Amino acid sequence: MNVEAKKIAFIGTGVMGRSMAGHLMSGGYDVVVFTRSKEKAEALLAQGASWAGSPGEAVRDADYIITMVGYPKDVEEVYFGQEGILENAKTGAFVIDMTTSTPTLAKQIFIEAKERQIHSLDAPVSGGDIGAKEARLTIMVGGDESAFEACLPVFKLMGSNIIHQGGAGAGQHTKMCNQIAIATNMIGVCEALAYADAAGLNPEDVLKSISSGAAGSWSLSNLAPRIIADNFEPGFFVKHFIKDMEIALDEAERMGLDVPGLALAKEMYVKLSQKGEENSGTQALYKLWKKQ
Repeated sequence: MNVEAKKIAFIGTGVMGRSMAGHLMSGGYDVVVFTRSKEKAEALLAQGASWAGSPGEAVRDADYIITMVGYPKDVEEVYFGQEGILENAKTGAFVIDMTTSTPTLAKQIFIEAKERQIHSLDAPVSGGDIGAKEARLTIMVGGDESAFEACLPVFKLMGSNIIHQGGAGAGQHTKMCNQIAIATNMIGVCEALAYADAAGLNPEDVLKSISSGAAGSWSLSNLAPRIIADNFEPGFFVKHFIKDMEIALDEAERMGLDVPGLALAKEMYVKLSQKGEENSGTQALYKLWKKQ
């Protein structure tokens, strides 16, 4: 496996993908990008990235191919078909899906890639827009260990907590664990701030006290300040979080596992989305408590 390869195709340059691709360019890789809305790639193109008109065109000469799109249906669209990744990637290339998708789809890509002598990894991330901007993402990887080792220099340019979790699909399963933990934690964060407000406390002082103790969490430290500042811009979209929770619920049902906390969180986020907040950040859950 060639670990000295220098060309990367990056497909999907949204809130997180844009920063991730930028780090790869800063790391010395030649990056070609494709995204459905070209304007989302303008900043990267201005920095020297190349533009491709389709996923197939983007990947033809690439040594590493990274996808960071929205939904499992988007993953299927870019990987399969005549203009898809698997049909056009060269032998020996590494395909890395960093979208939060389904373990089943990750395994399907792995099998079909292997038939074409292409190495496949599922490597979803956690850390939101802040982690992406600061190259501090947590990266959870499924696939062959040899492929993981070959791609580690690429991962290190985007993240700081990078762990090989097992075979194909293991990265996606681990991301579901992550989303399940976040889902109920966000309810707790919002309820705590709503309680502080109802009690007439200064929420910033409350946050100083509770964020460094047993109640501490990433959401409390990073998203509670946004709530206090009335900032509901997306680090991670509500609509994408609902998608993730639906995947986790489906997988849990398949395994015969009851997850009532996750079910409640999904119900609450669906209610939030129905109020027109699907493109807000996940911290917008607080609006279900916020006084109008």
